[in-house]
Amino acid sequence: MAKVEIYTKAFCPYCSRAMRLLTAKGAEVEEIDITMGGPRRAEMLARANGRTTVPQIFVGDRHVGGSDDLADLDRAGELDALLA
Repeated sequence: MAKVEIYTKAFCPYCSRAMRLLTAKGAEVEEIDITMGGPRRAEMLARANGRTTVPQIFVGDRHVGGSDDLADLDRAGELDALLA
């Protein structure tokens, strides 16, 4: 399975939705909590081309985007192949 990283914040419903979908797909997810900001938030901004919202999801070297982008990939039938 591909490496999955997701930048999240506490109490974020979109983060929870993305985590549920990834978990349902059997993905092993590294969750990076940026609630308090800091260097990991700066890392996310650099990797996500300045996008400031959470979640920001990465599968392997690919920036998937946010929760809606992840759901769109799943609806299009592309998420399983990406996670493989």
